[in-house]
Amino acid sequence: MKGVVIAGTSSGVGKTVVTLAILRALEDLGEDPQPAKIGPDFIDPSHHQALTGKPSRNLDLWLEGERGVIENYNLGRGSICVAEGVMGLYDGRRSSTARVAEVLGLPVVIVVDGSAGMESVGATALGFREYADYQGLDLEVAGIIAQRTRGGKHEKGIIDGLPEGLEYFGRVPPVEELEIPERHLGLYMGSQATLSKKELDRAAENIDPGELAELAREPSIGAVNQDLDHGGSKDLKIGMAYDSAFNFVYPATREVLETAKLVPFSPLAGDEIPDLDGVYLPGGYPELYPKELEESSTIRQLAVKAREGLPVFGECGGMMVMTDAITTKEGDRYRMAGILPAEVEMVEVLQGLGYTELEARTDSPIEKTGETLHGHEFHYSRIETGSDSNYAFDVERGRGIDGEHEGLIAYNSLGTYTHFHGESGAFANFLDFLKGKVTEPEKDK
Repeated sequence: MKGVVIAGTSSGVGKTVVTLAILRALEDLGEDPQPAKIGPDFIDPSHHQALTGKPSRNLDLWLEGERGVIENYNLGRGSICVAEGVMGLYDGRRSSTARVAEVLGLPVVIVVDGSAGMESVGATALGFREYADYQGLDLEVAGIIAQRTRGGKHEKGIIDGLPEGLEYFGRVPPVEELEIPERHLGLYMGSQATLSKKELDRAAENIDPGELAELAREPSIGAVNQDLDHGGSKDLKIGMAYDSAFNFVYPATREVLETAKLVPFSPLAGDEIPDLDGVYLPGGYPELYPKELEESSTIRQLAVKAREGLPVFGECGGMMVMTDAITTKEGDRYRMAGILPAEVEMVEVLQGLGYTELEARTDSPIEKTGETLHGHEFHYSRIETGSDSNYAFDVERGRGIDGEHEGLIAYNSLGTYTHFHGESGAFANFLDFLKGKVTEPEKDK
């Protein structure tokens, strides 16, 4: 599958809207586009999926390694992959957009804010092209798409100001209906803040999909052996919470869990929890539904089953619901499952942001003592734990629970602020842990 990377000069330049317009334009051309997102983001991919109906593949060198990036790219399905970058093109020492584009050998188109410039847009684009040499990167910066740009003389001034070798692939007009609203974790999810289809179609009309399709090429590095077994077994039944409160799930994570029998359920809907071998509670927005979760029969069932030994693994929002209570920013306290001896408080100031590296201080459902895992964190809450808390990891990079420790263990369950990707090994290890729990009675006989 050939592909192209849509990068930005910075965060907030409008890469997501441009990517959606490109996806729309390629569909109109008769192509079958596959969206992707560089970086650990859950939210931008939700907009890609809302438009195309396809899960958007996350490509991140820290979370997945080079092999994982190549695997996830090749698991996409379509005629052309459109990979939206993270932050600015060169931002991020451990997994920048530029580094991922270099690993895959894909050409780059820069999104530049043209709202208050013409020739200066060309100067900006030239600088981004030349900076690849300064960084020692083998990278093709092929041209630009001008964001928030009017037609007529404004557009012509930008085109005329582009240096030789930098192509103009189109523009997105400056209209309010093409701005995605934000909240504390970034943009609203795609299912909650869809763009005006009429305005998106208008934007797509100003993009040249034929030139982009011609620019796109096959990755310079071929497919690797893809082993999606990950040690799973259809004899295992894994429950996964999935609704408006729990929806931060990477496609690769779901694929690992689907090597077992995956049973989605909704705590907000009060779904009955069937007989399961383990439960995964992904992150999301539980703080938006504290009353509903306090009253959820599903959460009460989960609490009982966890105390009886059912392994539960919760990430960020999932971990929050596993604690005794969540206190909102308004000061209202709501009881949660009480699986983990801790309480969570929502705050205004960002508490954890960025990549994490964790070393296991003890065996847990997702890793063995002394081994390391890579992940990322992003949360506006803090957690108060008891003096006798059982921590799973020492923090080598990131914040975790208190800057030194990450992961709370109780019964056979684990909660972390860190999110893990399907290629991290955490979920394959979780399946192995569950298989061990299932076979324990047989070993005792």
